[in-house]
Amino acid sequence: MSRLESLDAVPAEVAAVAHRVVHGGPRFREPVLIDDEVVDELAGLTELAPLHMAPAIAALRQARAELPHLPHVAVFDTAFHATIPDEASTYALPRRARDDWGIHRYGFHGLSVQWASEQVPVERLVVCHLGGGCSVTAVRDGRSLDTTMGFTPLEGVPMSTRPGTVDPGALIYLLRHHLTLGELDELLEHESGLAGLSGLSGDVEQLERSDEPAARLALEVFCYRVATAVGAMTTALGGLEALVFTAGIGENSAPVRSAVCDRLRFLGVELDAEANAGATPDATVSLSDSSVRVVVLGAREDVVAARATRELLEL
Repeated sequence: MSRLESLDAVPAEVAAVAHRVVHGGPRFREPVLIDDEVVDELAGLTELAPLHMAPAIAALRQARAELPHLPHVAVFDTAFHATIPDEASTYALPRRARDDWGIHRYGFHGLSVQWASEQVPVERLVVCHLGGGCSVTAVRDGRSLDTTMGFTPLEGVPMSTRPGTVDPGALIYLLRHHLTLGELDELLEHESGLAGLSGLSGDVEQLERSDEPAARLALEVFCYRVATAVGAMTTALGGLEALVFTAGIGENSAPVRSAVCDRLRFLGVELDAEANAGATPDATVSLSDSSVRVVVLGAREDVVAARATRELLEL
């Protein structure tokens, strides 16, 4: 199975269609064959990850309509994080919020993190998936132990247009005094993160070229938060053997990798400056005597999704 630019380009030998779905909710923890009931249930999860779920559902419906003779399988980013233990997945909320309303840490970018854990098979691994959306995940022996994203993909480190973790009291204050619910939703999904901090763009490459102080601040905040997240994930693991940078920023921004790793030298992270500056995936960019291996890795969610589809359908 390969990624296609258009449904018109589907070759005759394709046996099934794999769909990456960001949020599986409480029900979907394994790949599932898609039918009308599954589509309706996934559509009901759209508000939990609107930037991803709405276009995914639209694409899923279009693909099923245009390729009705093929089986369609949904593979979920949340599924890999089903192994997160209770102490890491449970919010300090009343039981009714946790049990009746389903508020807990789901985690995201699971397909990417799974790929990284397979390509860098160490006991204690931290994966920095840094792209338009960003998360940092602790993986021990191939199993997720903790991750920065939570009930929705808004939590955690700053992202292109999303803020990451914000004091919930600040959000309540904004609702009471300044914003409607719709305006707050717009601010959190589209106006925050690197774009909000810089007032220029959520694109790291553009910010790195800018001389504006706000662009520099945006990158400093971003790298600081990613580094402290790595520290937290190292605590969850009880140590660190390897650190992976993946996705658009992780794969392409040598300055971001350098700034993050500089803050992690106390953990034994020693970056090879020359290797980092010229790195393309897949490459090791740490010094040979670094106690922590640092890897720049290409994200391949498509491979993980295709393999899961083959296994489900026994192709």
